[in-house]
Amino acid sequence: MPRDLVKGLAALLAAVAGPLAVCALLLPLRDALSHTNVALILMLVVAAVAALGFRWAAVLTALSAALWFVFFFTTPYESFTQIRNVDDIVTAGLLLVLGLAVSQLSRRYNRERAIATTLQRSLLPRELPDTHAVRAACRYVPAEAEVGGDWFDVIPLPGFRTALVVGDVVGHGLRSAVTMGRLRTAVRNFSTLDLPPDELLARLDDVVVQMDAEAGANEDGTIAATCLYAIYDPVSSSCAMARAGHFPPAIVHPDGRVEILDLPEGPPLGIGGLRFQADERQLPEDTQLVLYTDGLIEDRHRDIGAGMKLLCNALSGAGTDPEETCETILEAVLPARPVDDVALLVARTHAFPRDRIAEWNIPSLPAAVPALRAEVSARLVGWGLEETAFTTELILSELVTNAIRYGAPPVRLRLLRDTNLVVEVSDGSSTAPHLRYAADTDEGGRGIFLVAQFAERWGTRFTPTGKIVWAEQPAPPVPVASVLASVA
Repeated sequence: MPRDLVKGLAALLAAVAGPLAVCALLLPLRDALSHTNVALILMLVVAAVAALGFRWAAVLTALSAALWFVFFFTTPYESFTQIRNVDDIVTAGLLLVLGLAVSQLSRRYNRERAIATTLQRSLLPRELPDTHAVRAACRYVPAEAEVGGDWFDVIPLPGFRTALVVGDVVGHGLRSAVTMGRLRTAVRNFSTLDLPPDELLARLDDVVVQMDAEAGANEDGTIAATCLYAIYDPVSSSCAMARAGHFPPAIVHPDGRVEILDLPEGPPLGIGGLRFQADERQLPEDTQLVLYTDGLIEDRHRDIGAGMKLLCNALSGAGTDPEETCETILEAVLPARPVDDVALLVARTHAFPRDRIAEWNIPSLPAAVPALRAEVSARLVGWGLEETAFTTELILSELVTNAIRYGAPPVRLRLLRDTNLVVEVSDGSSTAPHLRYAADTDEGGRGIFLVAQFAERWGTRFTPTGKIVWAEQPAPPVPVASVLASVA
């Protein structure tokens, strides 16, 4: 039987039989109870039925309560038409009016909660993207009373890397859901700049401070939020993470060992001016990274330590599939009646196949470029990418020449081959190239323009020792034999 139908039948039964049962139970105390006390008790019944979310049931309950009140407590066992006390009629009418008012307030509350829940779910990702770095699964559980501002995201980054995000806006209701949507959009926009986790959180902190300043005195209180941002690189099997007032992530190692990472804790978002610290850890293949919000751990009936212990116990018995891990965590750790919403993100790491990576150290001499092109062409033939050789040679020639002329040693070239072919040129300078539209009479300035025309995407990301300029172009699928050989 459908769940809504069962709920509707239950509301109908409560509307008809609830007031009758209460009046029958109170009848022996008729002489000891005032009409006001009886009316208040019946009002509680009306409010309880209204909480089920059916307006018609609340109205029917109010009408039923008024009728049974008149019958049992004004002229018991006589006809309704033999009411001798005008006060009894006023009390019954007031009971009916108050019942209708309660039903209207309940309807408005349920409507606002439905809007907030719909907005919350529409702002969360409907499905997680397929990435080469991780296999991810997620769950979102709204609070029992009111929706909050928890969110999660999985963002593909250049170089087959993946960003994992979990955040929480303090508070509940429509305002928290809207704030969550704004912060999630800001994180996605900042991720296009390919910032490290600590710098991204610093910019997100500025956004929250600006949102507080824009709200001014028109809003009650200030915006407070927490966030954890991680970037996993399948080529190096490393994960850089930073958190802003958020719970640390949990790690399930391939051997089943569970670890809560000792990640430096930054201040919550919105404080302003304080520093965030990033930490980098090696995560071997088939490691599970578990990110969550405080609603999973905190509960009024247990402390944080007990919640963390439950989480570790659940992860120690979980399998290697992220979907199964999510279900195991919710069954073992989620409170029976959660007072805060919960966002859960589980990602299983994958290592990039070593036979699809090619690297070269390049001398800081322009004369080294022709020999490099020949070596790259041979590697592309070995990968079955002969048709991409021309554009790849053009792209790497421009990027390597720029690094030699305007950058600083050491200069390195790296090719990554999967569904896309990625060309990465790194050097020791922090000066980033920019796209120019050269005039017909200009003798230079067309290198990056050509790269942008031939590549599907291109960009720059900065490293502690310099920068990496990358370009990405589509590539034919990897042959099945090669995939089976790498798996074996």
